[in-house]
Amino acid sequence: MLSVHDITLIGEYIILRPPRSEDLEGLSDAAIDGEIWNNPYAFFPQVKDMSIYLQNMIKHDESFIPLIIVQKETNIIIGTTRFLNIDKDNHRVEIGHTWIAKSFRRTAVNTESKLLMLQYAFEKLNCIAVEIRTDVLNLVSRKAIERLGASQDGILRNHKIMRDGRIRNTVCYSITRDESSEILKNLMAKLSNHKEY
Repeated sequence: MLSVHDITLIGEYIILRPPRSEDLEGLSDAAIDGEIWNNPYAFFPQVKDMSIYLQNMIKHDESFIPLIIVQKETNIIIGTTRFLNIDKDNHRVEIGHTWIAKSFRRTAVNTESKLLMLQYAFEKLNCIAVEIRTDVLNLVSRKAIERLGASQDGILRNHKIMRDGRIRNTVCYSITRDESSEILKNLMAKLSNHKEY
């Protein structure tokens, strides 16, 4: 059975750590940078909702592990991500609900975030598979997930009702334990090739 608890993961460029009550301003600033709430493919918080969003992360139960993404060099909050849909009996987790301030997209941040989380899932939690899900219409996200090396498992039809009333189909990908060493190696290579932070 998986042992789930709050964690801190430290990389070369970022730190993934548990949320704290003093994170409100930093999270709000990160969300404003790119207005993440306008993302049509996910439910990300508006600034007015950030206090409740943060409190829900802090008071989380064992069904998910929230992580604040912090730029290591400056200690600035630049987004958030989480392990969710934790299946303790079957040693599976999902990585998701990730959003990053616009200024830090297309940098090493997302690559290192996925590397740290996948390493933890496979090497510490001993997961047999890690899932990643996205809106079937989100082609940018789908391509990024496929570049990780994840395989498409299928599509959950009529999975969610979005803010605008659209009924979302969700595409599900996974990485299995057998595939993980090669994928982790590829992510480390990509990280070392990043020319900018």
